[in-house]
Amino acid sequence: SFLQGQLSILQEKIDHLERLLAENNEIISNIRDSVINLSESVKDGQKNPEAINFSQGSFSELFPSASSLLAVDSEDCLFASKSGSHSSDVQMLDVYDILPFDNPDGGVWKQGFDITYNENEWDSEPLQVFVVPHSHNDPGWLKTFDDYFRDQTQHILNNMVIKLQEDNRRKFIWSEISYFAKWWDGIDTQKKDAVKRLIKDGQFEIVTGGWVMPDEASAHYFAVIDQMIEGHQWLEKNVGVKPKTAWAVDPFGHSPTMAYLLKRTGFYNMLIQRVHYSIKKHFSTQKTLEFFWRQNWDLGSSTDILCHMMPFYSYDIPHTCGPDPKICCQFDFKRLPGGRISCPWRVPPEAIHAGNVQHRAWLILDQYRKKSKLYRTKVLLAPLGDDFRYVESLEWDQQYQNYQKLFDYMNSRPDWHVKAQFGTLSDYFEALHKASNLGEKSSNSFFPVLNGDFFTYADRDHHYWSGYFTSRPFYKRLDRILESYIRAAEILYSFALVQSSKFEKMSAFPSVDNYKLLTEARRNLGLFQHHDAITGTAKDWVVVDYGTRLFHSIMNVKKVIVDSVHVLILKDKSAYNYDTATPFLKMDDVQASQDSLPRKTVIKLTLQPRYLLVHNPTEQERFSVVSVTVNSPKVKVLSPLGRPLTVQISAVWDGATTVSREAYQISFVAHVSPLGIAVYQVLEDENSEAVLADYNIYVRHSRQDNPDTVFKIKGMQNSVDNIILENAYMKLWFSGMSGLLEKINTKEDGKNHQVKVDFAWYGTTSNRDKSGAYLFIPDGDAK
Repeated sequence: SFLQGQLSILQEKIDHLERLLAENNEIISNIRDSVINLSESVKDGQKNPEAINFSQGSFSELFPSASSLLAVDSEDCLFASKSGSHSSDVQMLDVYDILPFDNPDGGVWKQGFDITYNENEWDSEPLQVFVVPHSHNDPGWLKTFDDYFRDQTQHILNNMVIKLQEDNRRKFIWSEISYFAKWWDGIDTQKKDAVKRLIKDGQFEIVTGGWVMPDEASAHYFAVIDQMIEGHQWLEKNVGVKPKTAWAVDPFGHSPTMAYLLKRTGFYNMLIQRVHYSIKKHFSTQKTLEFFWRQNWDLGSSTDILCHMMPFYSYDIPHTCGPDPKICCQFDFKRLPGGRISCPWRVPPEAIHAGNVQHRAWLILDQYRKKSKLYRTKVLLAPLGDDFRYVESLEWDQQYQNYQKLFDYMNSRPDWHVKAQFGTLSDYFEALHKASNLGEKSSNSFFPVLNGDFFTYADRDHHYWSGYFTSRPFYKRLDRILESYIRAAEILYSFALVQSSKFEKMSAFPSVDNYKLLTEARRNLGLFQHHDAITGTAKDWVVVDYGTRLFHSIMNVKKVIVDSVHVLILKDKSAYNYDTATPFLKMDDVQASQDSLPRKTVIKLTLQPRYLLVHNPTEQERFSVVSVTVNSPKVKVLSPLGRPLTVQISAVWDGATTVSREAYQISFVAHVSPLGIAVYQVLEDENSEAVLADYNIYVRHSRQDNPDTVFKIKGMQNSVDNIILENAYMKLWFSGMSGLLEKINTKEDGKNHQVKVDFAWYGTTSNRDKSGAYLFIPDGDAK
């Protein structure tokens, strides 16, 4: 394994060199394109209009024309250039087609079937059992993140350090870095050194290592990557480890995008749990619960990652040792008589002693053997944990001491052909790789290759977990808002940091404070990717806590943006003066609280120009319509080169039919270079040539027209006549009665397209189980 480790380090170094080479090629390619474009510009005597020169204190366009941005790098077409066809063994679209999705009673394994085995199956190769203790810590759900930490999480981690050191055969895994980092900040050096020792000795493993265990349906992949980076960078800096094995037992359905991101992050193995019970049963019959997960568009095998799917209902102890929860529950020693929780099947666990160890060991070995029959190797994973387990010192003793007695007895019986032990997740996968000869040429064929996803999840009956796709949409939106602000702030802050270091006068730029605000914002956004946060499945007061964190970070990140742009936009750097009381710039919207909608700032116009700064946080040149709110319809907008722009003025409505006299929306096309800032001037102008919007208001009953002093507004009766809208590209017909779209004409090809827009509604069931934050259970088809 030492040799393997050295080879792995060498491989990583080669990969790193290849990446550097690719990056260098890209830079040289861009420079070459820029030079060609620049020389062509000079020949034509052209000048680029909207550019601002970075060396004079602002941004220059890195690429003078759009064509240089379209240079195709061979690396970008890595997958498109591959020839061949899909060679997956399991295509999920086909699986969904063939399964009846019925739910017959499977006996002790309700959603499965009876499992049998032959007792001498393990004579030539013994069963290897890895019992993996874990504690699933939700960063917010029924309690807030801080309350969980205070009441449970800190005690779990404190006990972990003590209890693992008592016996070097004990193992434990941990996933959520948001909690781990908070705990780490409060412990002494001695304890930190002990944790590092436990990791080095293979007793304690960090799995996945993201800030949270993210949802895989509602989260945007930018934010999923971001929380992974936050967790991994924290680990690298503080503990010096990089996780290679992923553990996702609680997200509500699983996405191939997560598998792809894990593979690209350097993971070799992953585990998933919440998959539709019919798929679990089907995979169990086919022995495809372990597979190489490959992207649909990958014609080679470069995206393959080995994935283990847990076969039963839940990740708790009754559903992880084998198919019979009534028996497995008897081996959850936290449920020993006299404790706070017991087994629902009414057969309690028994403490292990010399008088019962043979019978009890045989009972659980029978479960292990049955579970192993669902997989292709004689290596078995048996997780041992649940939500917020191992809080008290007593539970550590109950679980570890009783299991060790069982292992010692099993391992002392050569006729049982079993080797049982505590393990980390990587211990299991290492043994699995060895047993299946992975790593040797053409051995990937041992496990099937799978394409597709595992949505929508159902844990029982018709309980489809698609309710959370739309639960608490306000906060799902707030998440995306913060995400976009963070991206802009990171870019602008990075540029400002470089600029401020060049000028002595700019040493007052609050780089350290803003870095802290950015880090906190990333962590608050990361926290919200948790599978009970962005999903909308936490309790109300927990949602308010998440919302407050997002809201504060939006305000803080706006401050970072304002401070950074202040540094970048000044032509005379010696004029820089940082004053917290009077910010140099203001953002164009204001949000009063975590649960209120943002309101546009009304810009007060005068004959003197107000400066409007537009930032493009993407790496492509952008032409985009920008709309701001001003206090006068007599308005003029000048481009960065001082040229008047075409402006449309639209009404701001105080209700369905009333126009505001205090505010007007102006819209114009802004042109901003990649990662650039463009400065526009907005001023009052009596001779404004802005285009005023015209309005037709359709009402059910006749209304008295009150002529508007600014806009041409016409009251229309609902009629059988169509309402027609058109521009240079298309013509649209809407029903005069319903207002819904009925026909589209595309002018380029002259074709008409009939359209039907309809509204349907679902009723709710009269059963005890109803739709809610998690589930969507209608009473039948839409009406």
